[in-house]
Amino acid sequence: MWASLQGEQWDKALDRLAEYDYTVIDDFFPQSVLDSVEAEFERVEQAGALKAAKIGESSEERRIAEIRSDYIHWLDRASQTTLEPFFSGVDQLREELARAMYVSLLGYEFHLAKYPVGAFYKAHLDQFDRRDNRQLSLVIYLNQGWEPGDGGELKIHCENPEVIAPLYNRAVLFRSATVLHEVLPALKPRRSLTGWLLKRPSGVGALGL
Repeated sequence: MWASLQGEQWDKALDRLAEYDYTVIDDFFPQSVLDSVEAEFERVEQAGALKAAKIGESSEERRIAEIRSDYIHWLDRASQTTLEPFFSGVDQLREELARAMYVSLLGYEFHLAKYPVGAFYKAHLDQFDRRDNRQLSLVIYLNQGWEPGDGGELKIHCENPEVIAPLYNRAVLFRSATVLHEVLPALKPRRSLTGWLLKRPSGVGALGL
């Protein structure tokens, strides 16, 4: 099991998630997992496989650059075998969170995301209006050498708004249906691995229900 999913740091992260609906965990991936994810990101980017991200559900998806202007690539466990250590860790993460929070987490979906200079994502919730499958959102940042002024921070909109720096190997975990958040404009290219832990396996039923 990853070190970040056990011990005092993990217990404190769970307490914060329970109290505020979001939590921040630094040094999230073991180095071997981090290396494999970064290598896959490089491969995907060099292959031109990052596509303009859209908003909405399935057939209603649309690219609206005034709301969202990042580029993404969906991950597939069966074909991207070099990421198996990541997917195995996600299975452990699902089990830990399901046990700690008394929730059903039977699936997941993840993508690589790149925000070019100037890209952003306006304030939104991750849960769809007609589908309640996304339970928890997880973002892991892949920005080596990020410094204040580089942009791309995650802003949490709540009673006491918080701006979270996208530091290298930092994870942000939050409730998909309740945490209003946005990605502030990137002043340097910003990378992340972003996904959702699902109530039911991805694709079950017409709307994943």
